[in-house]
Formats: sequence, C-alpha cells, structure tokens
Amino acid sequence: MKKPRRPARPGRTVRQRFTALYGVLFLLSAVGLLAITNVVSLGSRISAHEGDPATGARLTLENAQQQIALLQSRLSEMEALQSRRLLAGSVIALAVMVVVSFVLGRVVAGRVLRPLRTITAATRRISADNLHERLAVPGPADEVKDLADTIDGLLERLEGSFAAQRRFVADASHELRTPLTTMRASLDVAVAKPDPVPAQTIALADRVRAELDQVDRLLDGLLTLARTQHGALSDRATVSLGRVVAAALDGRAADIADKALTVHADEVDDGAWTRGSRTLLSRMVGNVIDNAIVHNQRGGWIRVAATADRDTARLIVETGGDVLDQEQVALLTRPFQRLGTDRTGSDDGSGLGLSIVSAVAAAHGGGLDLRARPEGGLRVAVSLPLAAALTGAPA
Repeated sequence: MKKPRRPARPGRTVRQRFTALYGVLFLLSAVGLLAITNVVSLGSRISAHEGDPATGARLTLENAQQQIALLQSRLSEMEALQSRRLLAGSVIALAVMVVVSFVLGRVVAGRVLRPLRTITAATRRISADNLHERLAVPGPADEVKDLADTIDGLLERLEGSFAAQRRFVADASHELRTPLTTMRASLDVAVAKPDPVPAQTIALADRVRAELDQVDRLLDGLLTLARTQHGALSDRATVSLGRVVAAALDGRAADIADKALTVHADEVDDGAWTRGSRTLLSRMVGNVIDNAIVHNQRGGWIRVAATADRDTARLIVETGGDVLDQEQVALLTRPFQRLGTDRTGSDDGSGLGLSIVSAVAAAHGGGLDLRARPEGGLRVAVSLPLAAALTGAPA
C-alpha cells in the first residue's frame, strides 16, 4: 500500500514571521524606553549644573568647611531629586510603551491573521449548493497556505461525492421506470382478457395500479430533485412568475373546486420576471400550489401573490388551518419530511414537493422560507433574482 505523501515543509513559516515581528517589536519598545529615560536623566543633570555655586570666590577655612557641608547637603538633595525624576520618567516611559506596544500588537496581529479571516469567511460561504468554489488563497508557502490548500482538497472530494450521489439517484430513478412500466402493462393485459375477471382481481389490480402511480410520482420527484441539484441549467430563459402562477391555478381548477377552496390571487403581478429554466420554475410553482391544495381543509382558502421589488421576484402562498410548530415546519424542505409523521407511504404525495421547491429556488440563486402562521396554517415564500422583462418574451 502506497503511503500518503507528506507535504513539503515550507521554507518560510508563520512561526518564523511571528518570531521576527515580535523580536522587532520588543527591540523597538526597549529602544523607546531607554530613549525616554535618557531624556529625563539629561534634564536632571542640566538642572544640577545650573545650581552650582561660584568656584572663583576666595574661601577661608571656616567658609570652606561650611561650603563643603552645604555641597554635601545639596548633593544629597540632588541625588534624591534625580532618583525621583528617574523613577517618574521610567513610569511615564513604561506607560507610553505599554500603549504603543498594544497598538502595534493589534496592528501586527490583524495583519498576520488577515489570511485566516479570509479563509474563515470563504469557508462559511461555501455550502452543498456551491461546492465548486475554492478558497485559492495567495501568498507564500507557509502554514496558512497549506491550510487553505488542504481545505480546497477537502471541498474537491466533497464535490465529487455529492455529484456521484446525485448521479446515482438520477440513474436509479431512471432505471426503475422500466420495471414499473412492465408491471403496469401486465396488469392491463390481465384485466383486459376476454374471459370474465373476478371482482377481487379487478379490485386488487386497481390497488396495485394506484401504488404503482405513487411509486412513479416518487421516482419522478427524485429524478427532478437530482437533476436540479446536479449541473447547470441548460434551458435558461426570462420567465414571468405571475404568468406561471396563473397557468398553475388554471391547471388545478378542478382540484380546487373539488375541495371548495377559495383562492385569493389579487396580487399576481405580470412584472415579476426572473431568469431560469421554464420547466423547473413551472414545477416549483406547481409544487407550491399542490401543497396548498392537498394540505388544506375542505372549504378553506388560499392566498397567492407574485410580486417584484427592486431586485427580487417573490412568490408567496398562504393557507389557513391548524396552528403548526415552527420547528417542524422548518424541516419540511428535507426529503420525505411530513408534519406529525415520518412515514413516506402516504396518498398525499411523494414527500418531495417542498424539497424540490427548495432545490429549484437554490439552483436559480434564490431561497425558500417556510413560516407557521400565528393564526394557523402555513406561509410559503420563494424569492428569486429579478430579471428585466423582455418585450414579447414567452411566459
């Protein structure tokens, strides 16, 4: 087994730079302290010389003794004064150098730690949706550069793992469609025989066909989710979010009438344009509308709004109902997550509706926000980058 190659030791390390910088700082502090102390001492010596008596006067023995005693007394006073001045000067110098040292230390620490702050900020921006980004930190070959390169290598391996997982889900979903089609065709052939078919067999066939339809919807959701999360959008166009919403409501008019739901769509604006895949955006809007219909009480209401401001196009869908737990609502963007149950075998859908909405919004540079309404029900808000409307652009 081949041993992993250890990275080459950089010639210029952060430790060496720290040593040089701190050594220079300490040296400058010592030089400054000595300079201030010498200035204070020089001032003391000048003051002492100014107080010397005249040496040219004619002295007698008695006067000489008195002068000697006076000089000794003055000398003691000057020594005491000089000591106090030296102590005061040292304290002042120390206080000044403490402030200077802290200021210089802060500046140097900020300069040295700047690459680490850059690495931290860039790492926080990178998530599962943009694993293709890299830190690419410039600079000398030291420990900081080695750390950045190591993180880039980790991101590259993670990107490969995520891509392989999404490809597997997409391939598996696609391959499973063939046996499902075969099973459905076999059921149709068995029920369509000219001989009388028992009622139990027909009921069983209908039940199996309903389960096959559910599995088919599940595979379709998995395939859409995997394709959304993998690769760039190939069919980009400028799309009117308001027109897509109107088309989705028209296409589900029968389901809305069957539940006797009241739809308020007064704030659907044709000016809410965004740029992206028309197919995926239509699927995203359809999933939001379907979620509002399926998980609504009979005779309830739906409020739909498609608006635009300076740089964002928004789709907001609100429904009434019971008061929901916000912590559980925040988990609905996960695949197969439902309120109050972890089971995926439900007739209400595949459990991937809002997961697909979140993935489509993220693929278009937007986001999904789910909020439990205080009065009861759910508020689904999708934000997308606003695009300028093109004259005659199709919806």
